[in-house]
Amino acid sequence: MNEKFSRIARWASNIAGSAPAFAACVLLIVVWAAFGPVFHYSDTWQLVINTSTTIITFLMVFLIQNAQNRDAKAIHLKLDELIRAQSGARNKMIDLEKLTDAQLQRLQQEFDKICNEEEPRTAAGRAQEDTKQAA
Repeated sequence: MNEKFSRIARWASNIAGSAPAFAACVLLIVVWAAFGPVFHYSDTWQLVINTSTTIITFLMVFLIQNAQNRDAKAIHLKLDELIRAQSGARNKMIDLEKLTDAQLQRLQQEFDKICNEEEPRTAAGRAQEDTKQAA
């Protein structure tokens, strides 16, 4: 069931985020507005668009959250791989998303302190340092 939802959510996200979907929504609103005078701007006329947009918005919240969760997982995995592959990187950085807010705040303060104390190192500067250390 989870895999089926995932496939449907990916498909729906791709469709909903497309230019034709946007154009269809604009067309729907134009058609709805054009029928206003025909229905004398009645409560039913207003209820149609209100109900439709509420349902669409409710469903889109889940699609957007699913897409963001999937993207966040992929980004975390890519960053974890880069950290793992980089010599000199701290492997404890791999699971930062599992830390508490207080632990993340302490780590942020540690990096702020490092940034204020050191000059930024460029890739060329790091290569020179690595060459000096190897010699």
